[in-house]
Amino acid sequence: MEIYKDKSKSCEERAKDLVSKMTILERCEQLKYDAPAIERLGVPAYNWWNEGLHGVARAGVATMFPQAIGMAASFDDTLLYDIANVISTEARAKYNEYSRLGDRDIYKGLTLWSPNINIFRDPRWGRGHETYGEDPYLTSRLGCAFVKGLQGDGKVMRAAACAKHFAVHSGPEAIRHEFDAIADAKDLEETYLPAFEALVKEAHVESVMGAYNRTNGEPCCGSEYLSGKLREWGFDGYFVSDCWAIADFHMHHHVTATATESVALALKNGCDVNCGNTYLHLYKAYEEGLVTEEQITTACEHLFRTRMRLGMFDETEYDSLGYMDVETKKSLALSRKAAESACVLLKNDGILPLDASKINTIAVIGPNAQNIGALRGNYYGTASRYETILMGIQDSFDGRVLFSEGANIVNDKCEFLALPNDRIAEAKAISALSDVVILCVGLDEGLEGEEGDQGNEYGSGDKRSLLLPKSQQKLVEAVLEVGKPTVIVLVSGSSLNINTDKENALIQAFYPGSEGGKAVADILFGKVSPSGKLPVTFYKDIDKLPEFTDYCMRERTYRYDDYTKNHILYPFGFGLTYSDIRVEAADARVEGDCITADVTLSNKGVAGSDVMQVYFKSSSKDAVRNHALCAFLKTKLESGETKKVTVKIPLKNLTVVNDDGVRYLDKEAKTVLYFGTSQPDELSCALTGKKPIAVEVSLA
Repeated sequence: MEIYKDKSKSCEERAKDLVSKMTILERCEQLKYDAPAIERLGVPAYNWWNEGLHGVARAGVATMFPQAIGMAASFDDTLLYDIANVISTEARAKYNEYSRLGDRDIYKGLTLWSPNINIFRDPRWGRGHETYGEDPYLTSRLGCAFVKGLQGDGKVMRAAACAKHFAVHSGPEAIRHEFDAIADAKDLEETYLPAFEALVKEAHVESVMGAYNRTNGEPCCGSEYLSGKLREWGFDGYFVSDCWAIADFHMHHHVTATATESVALALKNGCDVNCGNTYLHLYKAYEEGLVTEEQITTACEHLFRTRMRLGMFDETEYDSLGYMDVETKKSLALSRKAAESACVLLKNDGILPLDASKINTIAVIGPNAQNIGALRGNYYGTASRYETILMGIQDSFDGRVLFSEGANIVNDKCEFLALPNDRIAEAKAISALSDVVILCVGLDEGLEGEEGDQGNEYGSGDKRSLLLPKSQQKLVEAVLEVGKPTVIVLVSGSSLNINTDKENALIQAFYPGSEGGKAVADILFGKVSPSGKLPVTFYKDIDKLPEFTDYCMRERTYRYDDYTKNHILYPFGFGLTYSDIRVEAADARVEGDCITADVTLSNKGVAGSDVMQVYFKSSSKDAVRNHALCAFLKTKLESGETKKVTVKIPLKNLTVVNDDGVRYLDKEAKTVLYFGTSQPDELSCALTGKKPIAVEVSLA
């Protein structure tokens, strides 16, 4: 038996044997994302490009989960693992069905280019809602869980995950093809690289995707520094360029002069597969002596090693999966649970949960009440049914539900021939007739997203302001003037300021997925207690933020912010519940290479879940300005219940980074751990009415 057909051999051995039987031209052709078949070797065509950010995307029906930023708000790595498990199961099921029918098109493979673990450092970034927020520790924990869930623990990988976009990438979108992100050694090690390192070392992510921009002068898909980092971490998967990023080398970055030079720079620095068409010049680059046969062969071996790991040339334990395993009742229930966990209660004067027995009529108003785009976020698949917020309320409430769009999501009127603000009167009329108003405003994936996705005032997909579009600002003002009890449901992927304090309650729902309307209704009527926490800081405006193009972390995110500026609306880690879970006591001790913390939690309110958060503050001269998340645990308590939990905090979570980018444990510094359900900052304490418990630990 030939080695590449022998299942007893390693994937590495099989890949090397198979590639050795290919001609140089055939090897070159396999390095394109749309790799052709090699019939004489039994190699079917394969398209490497597939997406699975919050459900299998762009290939027909699949379970649609909340957008990544909403999943991050759960602060629940177990939930992320379960979601990813479903996504890869559905990806494998669809791959099986399509392959049996000879369909090997784009978006139908097993290489999912997810998750996006870039740091959401600036609220203006349109693609921030694809990420897990602004904190590298939270991002690494959720990212590792997601990768492990996608790839599975079977004899072969269920699907191959991809950590993107490597590295130092978070806008602006409009100039991403020519932009050079400058980051010093401290910021690289402290903020931009930790999640990538964790996914490579801990989760053994199968793929890494390079970013469009340059980092410190080098294009990310052809960077000697970044490829060196991957080698240092022991990465043994495949590296893929972002789509058409290699063409940017000569067309926009001008670090090369020709396509063949760009190919050579990318291949030399470890780019195995090109999403785009520049590698069509690969054989020419070989003929010109710009790349070697060995470089081409190594890249090709990496790709076939991944295909072997996925069992593409063998019978596998996943072969029985098919379309009956897609969008099942169980997976939809998980999507609903995830949407409930994604909702963050930012304000509540006691109006929530609503007592349906005391309400006759509810007015549901706003462009996002019935907007499917507000459920999806970008990189979405197709749900067979979309539960909008209006539908969720209608299905949960037996009384009268009145509805008005109120305003177009961004334009000044809903009907083309009408005068501006043509739905304001309707909104005010039904508000006056109702006992409670649910006002659904915000953005959707058409207003904040990737370059090229939009054509409105938000330009490239990045936000120019943190305020609602003017059409919605006028709607909010008009409805609140009526004076009825009002709950605002804010649907967006990032920080927004509704610019009023007259509402009775405020819920941030992010982009909650196809079951989002049910989840919001469950929270409104108290069937579920909200438990989400903000994975990003919500700011009042952008006036006191650093320049968008400045990648220095000074005064960015909760770890480095200057709180004296008084420009924060709601802090990272904040979120109210209907329960009253508190940390009653905490004890921490060093045991080997970790800290063991015994924490006593109690709940004097209704049954519910909350996130126990642990932050550390170090007196080291190399510590972050404020404090940093180092552990979290989502816990459910019944009413009146007291529970003791034990949390293990690796000492590496308490390390600091010096200006040379060297990470170390400062054993001489004073280190304090804060145990609570929010940050230990003054604003969080004021908003929650709870102070975390501080415990000093000796690291010496």
